[in-house]
Amino acid sequence: MGYVAVKGGTNAIEASIQRLKYERLKGKEVIEVETILKTMRQLVDQVMSEASLYSPYLAALAIKQAEGSMEEAVFLLRAHRSTLPRLYYSQTVNTEAMFVERRISASFKDIPGGQILGATHDYTHRLLDFDLAAETKADIEKWTNQWMEEIKEIESHGELKHFPKVVDYLREEGLFPTYPLNNENPDDVTKKSLAFPASRSERLQILTRGQTGAVTSLGYASLRGYGQVHPNVGEVRVGDVPIYVASSNENTEAKDDEYYIGDVKLTEVESFVPVTTKNERNEMELNFEIGYGICYGQNETKAIAMSILDQCLENQDNPFSTHDEEFVLYHIDSVESTGFISHLKLPHYVTFQSKLDSVRNVKKGRAEDEKA
Repeated sequence: MGYVAVKGGTNAIEASIQRLKYERLKGKEVIEVETILKTMRQLVDQVMSEASLYSPYLAALAIKQAEGSMEEAVFLLRAHRSTLPRLYYSQTVNTEAMFVERRISASFKDIPGGQILGATHDYTHRLLDFDLAAETKADIEKWTNQWMEEIKEIESHGELKHFPKVVDYLREEGLFPTYPLNNENPDDVTKKSLAFPASRSERLQILTRGQTGAVTSLGYASLRGYGQVHPNVGEVRVGDVPIYVASSNENTEAKDDEYYIGDVKLTEVESFVPVTTKNERNEMELNFEIGYGICYGQNETKAIAMSILDQCLENQDNPFSTHDEEFVLYHIDSVESTGFISHLKLPHYVTFQSKLDSVRNVKKGRAEDEKA
C-alpha cells in the first residue's frame, strides 16, 4: 500500500490512525491478551513497574495495543491509572511476610533458610532454543503435568515458611545500625509535583517508576566509575506480599481493623555499600550503608540498580552526576523522557523558519561586505 496524502489536519490524523491499525492487523493473526499474560510475564512485570499500576491483565492489554512497544505500553497504562479513583491507601507492607519464590545472597554462601534459586535466566546458557519454534500445546501440557507431579512429591516432604531478612542477622551482631521506625506518611509524587530537595520517599517512588533501561544505565555508570559505588548484594528476594487496607478511609495500623485484598509480586533488593567514615576517635574505619530497591514483578536488574542509585542519592556531596538527585530523577522517567524527545516530531515551523531567516541574513550581509 503506497502513501496517500490526505489534506486537512483532522482527516490526516484519522487516516494515520487507520494506517496504524492496518499495520497491526495486516498479518491477520490474533494474539490474545491471555497469551501475552501467560507467556511474557517479565515484559508484563516491567510495564507494571514503570506505569506504577499493579494490574497484569491491563499491562498485557497495553502491550497488545502498543504492538510490543515498551514506552507506548507504559504511557497507555499510566494514562489509564490517572483516571482511576483512589478509594483507600493500603497499610504499610511488611516484606518479611513475603511468600518467597526466589531468594539469594551474593554476600554470604550460607544464609538462614538457604539460598532459593527459583525461576531465573541467570544459570541458562543464553543459546537460542530452536525447539521452541516447533513447540505445541500438547508438548507444553505434557511437560508441565510431569513437572507438577515432581513438585508435589518434593513439597510433601517440606513445609512452607517465611524467611527473615539477611540484614537482620547483621544488625543482631551490631554490624549495622538499628533505626527507630518512621511512621510519617510518605510523600506521593503522583499527587504533588516533585520539588528539590526531594525526600527519600519521593526518590524511591521515582526510582521504582523509572525506565528500566535508564535506571540500569545510571546504576552501571556509578558502578563502573562515576562515584565507584561497588555494593555487595546482601539479598535479592522475589515473591508475593499480602496487601491489607483499613476498614474505613482512615489509614489506621490496627491489625484487627484491616482487610486482606490480595497479593502483589515484588522484587526486593538490599545492597551493602562499603564506605569509609570517621569514628569517635577521629580515625578512619570501614562501615556499610544499605541501598534499597523494590519494584513490581520480577525485575532483579532494575531493583539492584535502584539500590545503587538510592545509596548514591543519600550521599549527594559526591560531585558525580549519579549523586545529583535532580539529574537522576528528571532523566529516568519513561513518559517524561520519551514524551519530551517525541515532541520534536511536532511542528516547529515558526522557530525553525526564524533561525533560517537569521542564517540567510548573516550570509547575505557577509556576501554584500565581500562585494564592497
